[in-house]
Amino acid sequence: MGVVLGSTIFFAVFGIEHWKILTIIWAVVPLYNTWNFINCPIERLVEDGKSMKVRQLLRLPLFWLIIILMVCSGASEATMAQWASAFTESALGVSKMVGDLAGPGLFAMFMGISRMLYGKFSEKLDLTRIMLICGAMCAGCYLLASLTASPILGLAGCSLCGLAVGIMWPGSISISSRECPKGGTAMFAFLALAGDLGATVSPAMVGSLAELAGGNLKNGLLVATVFPAVLVLGLLILQRKARQKASMHRCAEERVYEFDS
Repeated sequence: MGVVLGSTIFFAVFGIEHWKILTIIWAVVPLYNTWNFINCPIERLVEDGKSMKVRQLLRLPLFWLIIILMVCSGASEATMAQWASAFTESALGVSKMVGDLAGPGLFAMFMGISRMLYGKFSEKLDLTRIMLICGAMCAGCYLLASLTASPILGLAGCSLCGLAVGIMWPGSISISSRECPKGGTAMFAFLALAGDLGATVSPAMVGSLAELAGGNLKNGLLVATVFPAVLVLGLLILQRKARQKASMHRCAEERVYEFDS
């Protein structure tokens, strides 16, 4: 939200033609983070010699399921975030300044609220179930934004999408840590790559489809609904595998108990 507000104020005062100066100003943030990383102690995720090798990871079906979750999470979040401003401008017929504040601004606000609430109540909630709810809600928001004829409902779908995608990326990371605790640094590197892949491919796909449709972003957003839908499907498969694993564990305990008896 700070980036949206700061950029909007800059453009309003100095004009959009000076966007290169704004880019240099925002470059201070990653430079500052570089200094922080140089001085920050990095904890080991897994003890030496106990993490899985890359070849072992690539042979694990569960790993590829988690990769799919990360691709869909990155795609679901970045697509709406990147196209929210243009969508709001075209849907409401407002200026870029208003479009930035009403589109990405509201999206970022709801995404922050989502992460804040989950961080506060996470110990009492089932992560997979919450991710399923958010995935279904995200798909609904994409459908609402792309199919409704009402500009206000379209803006609502765009904004509330932030609430839905808020925990997708960090939630997928948490699920991977839980389901594959020995994945180590290599696993998280692949997960980051998968998330960035989704965040790159999906917005570009939406832009290309919108261009083919004469600048109609709704067509592109409609196709992008496939990403939260696939996320929900992947979570259902993961949930089913977890139930099967728990059932097998209970059966094993019962057999041990009967043997001891």
